[in-house]
Amino acid sequence: MAFAPRGALSGSYTGVDSGDVEVAFRSSVWTYAVLAHALTPLMTRGGSLVGLDFDAGGRAWPVYNWMGACKAALREASRYIARDGGALGIRSNLVAAGPLLTRAASGIADFDTLTSAFEATTPLRWDPTDAQPVADAVCFLLSDLARAITGEVLHVDGGFNAMATARPA
Repeated sequence: MAFAPRGALSGSYTGVDSGDVEVAFRSSVWTYAVLAHALTPLMTRGGSLVGLDFDAGGRAWPVYNWMGACKAALREASRYIARDGGALGIRSNLVAAGPLLTRAASGIADFDTLTSAFEATTPLRWDPTDAQPVADAVCFLLSDLARAITGEVLHVDGGFNAMATARPA
């Protein structure tokens, strides 16, 4: 789950209303921890939690503002959940997907800035209308095939994260 009010996604990073930042953090980070807490008692034989990330190569994107900070916090939350769940056989991982044209993306003004940068940079073709590669990665991390993987971020972004020459459009 993730959400940020429009005010937290663009404009001045430091001039954002604190209420917008709180909503973005609560819905994009805190909910992952709440979900882990709620599901832990049900995972008596271990299990797996997988969250969705957008790790855009450590860049400060002009259209992502506080969601970038929230996704960084989500990565840390997942690592702490992996730490605490490990003794119980519970894994926590994230999939860092490239930009996908979803309902959530429709709330990001100038979303094409992200898709254009990915089109220009990824060594593999990135199709923002095809969520299947991301779904496949999530299924892998939920499966026993990933039984020794926890606290990781799996990039499913056409190789964007590996390219040193990427620049926002």
